[in-house]
Amino acid sequence: MRTTLARRYAALIACAGLGLATPALAQDKTVKIGVLNDMSSLYADIGGPNSVVAVKMAVQDSGLLAKGWKIDVLSGDHQNKPDVGVNMARQWIDVDKVDAVFDTPNSGVALAVSNLVKEKNSILINSGGASADLTGKACTPNTLSVTYDTYMLAHGTGAALTKAGGDTWFFLTADYAFGYALERDTTAVVTANGGKVVGGVKHPINTSDFSSFLLQAQASKAKVIGLANAGGDTTNAIKQAAEFGIVAGGQKLAALLLFINDVHSLGLKTAQGLSFTESFYWDMNDQTRAWSKKFAAQTKTGAMPSMTQAGLYSGTLHYLKTLETMGGNPHDGAKVVAKMKELPTDDILFGKGTIRADGRKMLPAYLFEVKKPEESKYPWDYYKLVATIPAEQAARPLSESECPLIKK
Repeated sequence: MRTTLARRYAALIACAGLGLATPALAQDKTVKIGVLNDMSSLYADIGGPNSVVAVKMAVQDSGLLAKGWKIDVLSGDHQNKPDVGVNMARQWIDVDKVDAVFDTPNSGVALAVSNLVKEKNSILINSGGASADLTGKACTPNTLSVTYDTYMLAHGTGAALTKAGGDTWFFLTADYAFGYALERDTTAVVTANGGKVVGGVKHPINTSDFSSFLLQAQASKAKVIGLANAGGDTTNAIKQAAEFGIVAGGQKLAALLLFINDVHSLGLKTAQGLSFTESFYWDMNDQTRAWSKKFAAQTKTGAMPSMTQAGLYSGTLHYLKTLETMGGNPHDGAKVVAKMKELPTDDILFGKGTIRADGRKMLPAYLFEVKKPEESKYPWDYYKLVATIPAEQAARPLSESECPLIKK
């Protein structure tokens, strides 16, 4: 009899414990964020340590620390190698209990990590990886792309230059997932606007000598040489093209992905006249200027933020606001991402927006041109706005999407 009563008492205690566990779990206010990018090579300026600064600024500005939340930010260098990136992300998720991986410039790394976070039911908030496949045929319920993609770049720069008379193209393309996607998406735009691709060449990532590739581009007589690369590869190609007199000879360079850090590295004398597409520029309005100056002051380089660093700030804020709305961190990647898609985005850098079912954040894009040296009035005054591209035109229409999450 006593044994039976003891068992019933123990069972009641266990049930009571379970009843208390659920609300306690829902109120979990611990978060771990991992910033995974190129910390030391050709994409370090557009990502690198300054991306960590952007994420930490968002953590502070979210107000959650003052409300008792514990938010840790880790960082790691993927070395532009998908296997290194995946192994680091796996360690973070399995051992360090990281809830969300951020940034991932280098589309090869981003695509690999996207598969991992789906497997682990974690989260990837991609700002640096450009491939539109991340929200297309390779989309998952656990990945968001919050800043830009190859579709946006192609429909900005590619369309504008073709319509302006640049109807023959030759591509210099980085030999990995990002380069392939950017060349593919730009080719589609060029041909849709009556242009023609007359040739192209692939180059290894982190190339120092572009002479043989540029000679092929020059010999093609194409009106536009499309640089389907990024970071140090883009700046090296542009510098060496100037040495070859390519632009002076009548051909136009299309920097299909150019960042303000690249323009700063090149200098206005070399970069002047380049057309390109971005979703953020530090000097757009009073709010972006104030935030960007605060950002620069917190970095070791004093650089103004790249588009992807601004996107990280915005994406981190939305992630943390979502967790607060949920009443705590459920440590359930797909559930959090689904809620992020439900809630409107709103911050001082990108304004109001939404995240679509395919994981693509909807935001306008801007076609810029690099100023001439005499047009620049103060430090980092590099861009002039040519055109604004509405969000609906900057993102691939859902009717054309290969994302399996889209119901047709």
